[in-house]
Amino acid sequence: MPKIKSHSAATKRFKMTGTGKIKRHHAGVTHFMTKKSRKRKRNLGSATTVANCDVTRVKRMLVY
Repeated sequence: MPKIKSHSAATKRFKMTGTGKIKRHHAGVTHFMTKKSRKRKRNLGSATTVANCDVTRVKRMLVY
């Protein structure tokens, strides 16, 4: 049985935590920053976890 390949784009975008949750970064940080408030930009910089409805899809892409 051959090894299953993991989704290469997903491996670049998501990381697993020690407890098994999946970390992700926020979207909308690259451009149009002048119209966003300081609080919004500060919160976009931090990482967050993937929503419960998307966890099974992301875990299927992250095989290993």
